[in-house]
Amino acid sequence: MLVMKNFTLHCGSAPLLISLPHDGSFIPDEIAARMRPASRLSPDTDWHVGRLYEPLARQLGASVLKPKASRYVIDLNRPADGHALYPGQKETGLVSGVGFDGEPLYLEGELPDEAEIQQRINEFWRPYHQALSHELARLLDEHGRAVLWEGHSIRSRVPMLFEGRLPDFNLGTASGASCFDALQLRLQSLLEAQSGFSFAVNGRFKGGYITRHYGQPDAGIQAVQLELAQINYMDEESFAYDPEKASSVQELIARLLQATLA
Repeated sequence: MLVMKNFTLHCGSAPLLISLPHDGSFIPDEIAARMRPASRLSPDTDWHVGRLYEPLARQLGASVLKPKASRYVIDLNRPADGHALYPGQKETGLVSGVGFDGEPLYLEGELPDEAEIQQRINEFWRPYHQALSHELARLLDEHGRAVLWEGHSIRSRVPMLFEGRLPDFNLGTASGASCFDALQLRLQSLLEAQSGFSFAVNGRFKGGYITRHYGQPDAGIQAVQLELAQINYMDEESFAYDPEKASSVQELIARLLQATLA
């Protein structure tokens, strides 16, 4: 286990890296002091995705990379130049000024300036992406191939981002560009064969920057993003984990990861 200031990396033996870029909820005191009280709780965290994935990773021999800081500090799944992932649609940015509820994150006049944003890129964004790149390179060198699995979750209802309730499992492959057709079809077939959860493939969530940037199937690296509706494994109001509900979610994730390694 590599434990760094702003992230941890467990290096596995299988050609699979599970990246959890929104697992962290820590906000440094000097940043939190300038934020609205509700924002300091980091409510838009991908709550408990580490708890869902890490036992499965140990079983499968997969690597796991996760940050310590909240996406409110900097969003590791956005490009460093800040360009939009979904042009024409509402979304939060690299260092966002609003949360998923559309409300301001910062107190009036306390938004970070360009110099602070660059400092956050250097301190948080670059080290995570360097670790991600190096681990993928290691897996590719050892196995001749690698799969990057982006583990995400979100509240089941976020009116600013999508209408109605989000499907339970949302698979994204950059509309098929980040992996070979065979892998997407294998995963889609597993989702179609079960009846416990609703799902979408390349729907509202097609894969963020990490999936799109690192998914280079012709170069030996395939990438897949899975966005989970949090209602299936936790209480969305209190953020409390629900082990009983989560077991069914973990079981299906395990089958998807096993199919990924096949």
